[in-house]
Amino acid sequence: MFDLDRWREIFQSINKNRLRSVMSGFTVAFAILLFTLLFGVANGLGNFFKGAFADDAQNAMFVRVWKTSKPYKGLQTGRRVQLKNKDYDYIADEYENKIQYKSSRIYKNFTIKYKNEASSYSVMAVNPDHQYLEKTIINEGRYLNERDLKAKSKVIVIGRLIKKDLFGEKPALGKRVNVNGSSFLIIGIFSDDGGDNEERKAFIPLSTSQAMYGNNDYISQIALGYNPNLSTDAAIAFGNQMERDLRKKLNIHPDDQSALSVRNMAEANKFVGTVMLALFFIITFIGSGTLIAGIIGISNIMIFVIKERTKEFGIRKALGAKPSSIVGMVVQESVLITTIAGYVGLTIGTYILSLIGNSLEEKYFIKDPSVSSEIVIGATFVLIVSGLIAGYLPAKRAANIKPIEALRAD
Repeated sequence: MFDLDRWREIFQSINKNRLRSVMSGFTVAFAILLFTLLFGVANGLGNFFKGAFADDAQNAMFVRVWKTSKPYKGLQTGRRVQLKNKDYDYIADEYENKIQYKSSRIYKNFTIKYKNEASSYSVMAVNPDHQYLEKTIINEGRYLNERDLKAKSKVIVIGRLIKKDLFGEKPALGKRVNVNGSSFLIIGIFSDDGGDNEERKAFIPLSTSQAMYGNNDYISQIALGYNPNLSTDAAIAFGNQMERDLRKKLNIHPDDQSALSVRNMAEANKFVGTVMLALFFIITFIGSGTLIAGIIGISNIMIFVIKERTKEFGIRKALGAKPSSIVGMVVQESVLITTIAGYVGLTIGTYILSLIGNSLEEKYFIKDPSVSSEIVIGATFVLIVSGLIAGYLPAKRAANIKPIEALRAD
């Protein structure tokens, strides 16, 4: 394998037959290039779907209400449905074993002011579990806790960009800000993978909001995290059952989607899983076809090459070369060309994906298209083995021909 004379002969053969070497390499490089692009685009679509749900927990469910669009039990159309604390407590008690996290939500838009800096921000009143439902990352301080909720504390957790807007590079933790005319203590600063809009939000205790802004027990939405031990189908069934029970409890028509809806991430996960599985099979089928085409191309070229070099092999045998030496030289040459061409195809494919990545995301919802090194290395290995077999079989036949017959070959 490390015979210097053998490698010198191989490079001389490649240099002497440049067109043949280039054609062999091009077949492999093109196959790996297409393979890389196909799987890169597929992974990009997968990244887009994952990014679309990056802001919420994968097991999240959201109960929202609005106005009725159908009459029911003598109640007229256009009735405003209102969720209350008792509805939240009902869900928490009724489905305790199927719920991992739970939180009510109240949406507000308030001006938050610190000294001379002020701006309007989305302020959400929540329960402590909301941290996990929203996938909130605490950078400084802490999140809301049960003590804040029971004491109806005037505390606030602000997003990273609110801190930047109001405080710049100065510390914000422990400072007081004016929220819609009331003083709140900053107890935490968070970041969020959902983007800039999510980091310009603030969270306050639900009980504080209900006491200060309405003196009622109204809530805007209920957010849940279903038990992660539930299968996808079981989680979907749980969401459907809860929706039916809430419709009965709130006197809403069974088919009135406007009045009440449950957004269940289990349904989204199942849809994305189905799409990605179908896409994987399609890409695998096309990618396999590309590899097979590459294998056929290598085989055809190697058969032609061996036939072309039959006289050369006859001379080598006449000079004392062993058949195994001839076969080994051809196989090494084939593997070398295949390996180098595979690497070139992978490099070009990866570069193209990085070059067009941004435009694909803007136009076709393909985010960060890339391909795992394991898949491409595996595909390259398949082509290398194919190149080895493609070179070995015809070379072995040619090496076993008698020298006199080889010299007479056309």
